[in-house]
Amino acid sequence: MNKVLFVLRLSLVGAVLSSPLPAQLVRENPAASSQPLQPKQSEQTPSGQRRISQEIQITGESTWTDTGIDVNAGEHVLITATGTLRYADAKAGNTPDGLARGFKDLIRVLPFNDAGRGALIGRIGDVDIAQAFLIGVKRDLVAPVSGRLSVGINQTTSDTGDGTYAVRIEVYAPEGGTARVVARPVDSLTGIDNKLFSKIPRRVGDKEGNPGDMVNFLILGSEDAMQRVFTTAGWVKVDADVKDTVLHGLIESLSKESYLTMPMSQLYLFGRAQDYGWAHAEPISVVRSRNHLRIWKAPFQVHGQTVWVGAATHDIGFEIDQRNNGITHKIDPNIDLEREYVERTLSSTGLVAEVTHFLPDKPLKEAKTATGGTFNSNGQVLILKLDESPAAP
Repeated sequence: MNKVLFVLRLSLVGAVLSSPLPAQLVRENPAASSQPLQPKQSEQTPSGQRRISQEIQITGESTWTDTGIDVNAGEHVLITATGTLRYADAKAGNTPDGLARGFKDLIRVLPFNDAGRGALIGRIGDVDIAQAFLIGVKRDLVAPVSGRLSVGINQTTSDTGDGTYAVRIEVYAPEGGTARVVARPVDSLTGIDNKLFSKIPRRVGDKEGNPGDMVNFLILGSEDAMQRVFTTAGWVKVDADVKDTVLHGLIESLSKESYLTMPMSQLYLFGRAQDYGWAHAEPISVVRSRNHLRIWKAPFQVHGQTVWVGAATHDIGFEIDQRNNGITHKIDPNIDLEREYVERTLSSTGLVAEVTHFLPDKPLKEAKTATGGTFNSNGQVLILKLDESPAAP
């Protein structure tokens, strides 16, 4: 990102913070807003056998609490909560539904930005990748994946609410007693072979044809399914136009998406720029550190399935662009870590059916990017087959 963009971005931040916010930003009822990242809400009373019933107390000093409960994909989890909290700077106390987010609160970065401060929230699975979801006073959900259930209060680490929530958790086995199998590791997938990889360039390139990032993952699935799995995993679509990125990101909202949609340079595969760019990071560190990837729709299919070809890297700072002596993002040279990050985040959604890795002939293990930075890899390519069945969460 060049200096001009930095100045423009900082100027716009000042303008946004000193100007009245658009009316749609002040949510009177955050619990009623769209929640695309949450596990699927159950549409019926749990009919399976109840296998766990537990009550815990959460005080206003807590952010996250490990419930000690491991849930299985497909199980119904019924959570109800009572009690109140009171923040010193709030005019009144709040229930587990949380406080409405007003002008001053919109720039606060919360574990779950689509709900108000003090709301009861939850997550299932790995702390590093699990997406938070709103619980409020009651939530009946179907677990998208298997993992440890944690509940917490939607507040920053510097917040302390005075009060306690009593949280009751009931877990019901799925009908038939069989948990859903998600992200099943397999040794191979039909059609994923060296004949397929002979059609896929090993690296992407810039507009001038200089070789850049390594192709390190493939996704099999429809365009809708591809977009859904990234969105559910908390990845944010990056706007292609620099001007639109800054204006759209800063003025429309002040959530983490504003920070993640910083411009992503165009790279080329199959003779064209990327079809989609996605980014994943916490807003406080995104200027220097951002997980990001580009994907292209392949001009061929595998057994009737759309193939998405991707290159993922992790920005860890800045370095000199050896093409023009400008400033560019520096990537983590161990790009296999980013390939694993893509696998973990997408698999955590319950929307991935099968996972495998493939080592093409003459694998690429060490090279330089188009900007001159080095990277290394074991040469394997991650393959994710998406679950497009009606039972998917």
